[in-house]
Amino acid sequence: MDTTQLLKGVLDVAVLAAIQEEDGYGYDVVRRLRAAGLDDVGDASVYGTLRRLYAAGALTSYVVPSDGGPHRKYYGINQQGRTMLDEQRASWGNFAATMNGLLAPKAVTKTSRTAVTTPTPVRSIGEK
Repeated sequence: MDTTQLLKGVLDVAVLAAIQEEDGYGYDVVRRLRAAGLDDVGDASVYGTLRRLYAAGALTSYVVPSDGGPHRKYYGINQQGRTMLDEQRASWGNFAATMNGLLAPKAVTKTSRTAVTTPTPVRSIGEK
């Protein structure tokens, strides 16, 4: 199954969840998501999501100087972001339960596999 479209629908909540315990910079968040099993997540998608969530007021950001390369912009979740995460976590739980119900194999009983039919009597030509 191609998970690209599924990932687009859950990337906001995934990013919020990835930084709920510890602030992170862009590529650090990408690594966390991949380590959690979202192997197909793209760097640019995560960077765009971080910027969008920051612009929406769900994240704070700060720059940390680096001796061995460019400065890193860290993102942290704030109270608005935690509220969003809690709401999306509840929505996800309901959605996942619905999908699990739809996708779960149904129990097949003996009566549901065998149709009971009444034989139709054979008639001769001209018989009513």
